[in-house]
Amino acid sequence: MNALTNRRHPAAVVLLLLLGLLLTGTAYAALAPKQATAASTAAGADQVAYGKELFVANCATCHGKNGTGTKSGPSLAGVGAAAVDFQVGTGRMPLMNPGAQAPRGTDVKFDDEQIAAMAAYVASLSPGPAVPEAKWLDAKAGDPARGGQIYRVNCAMCHNARGAGGALTRGKYAPPLIGVEEKHIFEAMETGPQSMPVFNDKNLSPEDKRDVIAYLKSMDEEGNPGGQALGSLGPVSEGMFAWIFGLLILVGAAVWLGQKSA
Repeated sequence: MNALTNRRHPAAVVLLLLLGLLLTGTAYAALAPKQATAASTAAGADQVAYGKELFVANCATCHGKNGTGTKSGPSLAGVGAAAVDFQVGTGRMPLMNPGAQAPRGTDVKFDDEQIAAMAAYVASLSPGPAVPEAKWLDAKAGDPARGGQIYRVNCAMCHNARGAGGALTRGKYAPPLIGVEEKHIFEAMETGPQSMPVFNDKNLSPEDKRDVIAYLKSMDEEGNPGGQALGSLGPVSEGMFAWIFGLLILVGAAVWLGQKSA
């Protein structure tokens, strides 16, 4: 009876609560993300400040001083660092000439440090997709066969089965994917630029995206062993080529034979 009374002593409840708090605190300290050091925090703040300077000088005319958008450009809240890295890194932004679609630029206006700074600033406005980690960009670690299946289901209707691109409506188009950098392929799937749908982790996992990259890179390596690609449209364009030129040869032969017999 005394033992039962001791187990139910009020002090036991307090001790159990203290023990629970101690265990919870220990687990949190072990598993929680490490706090950034003062130096890294200052470096991050400096990068964001530098990015804001670049943004105000080069992007604010269309997107607004605080990235909230104007009549000339959309809001950038929530697009994340990945969208900035893709748009600026491919030379699509800053946009030189307004049109139905921003084409890939032949000359990127900013270096990697400046692009990273602008991406950090836009990311500070509102949470969004981050620049992908290197492990998701390694085509050799992906499965090109599986990536081909994913690509044909989700991408081929616009970009062509061979990644040659294709026309859309109202002057828009799906750009070719051959020769595009792995990072920019991933970012395009993650952010859905222009007419492209967004394939976030709920639609396609990072592993799926890496497999798609592996498939596209396998086509880069394969090239066109048959000669001219003819738009990579398969038997349609090849059959039309053979029909037109074959017909011309037959007509020419008939004319030549007719003249010779005369």
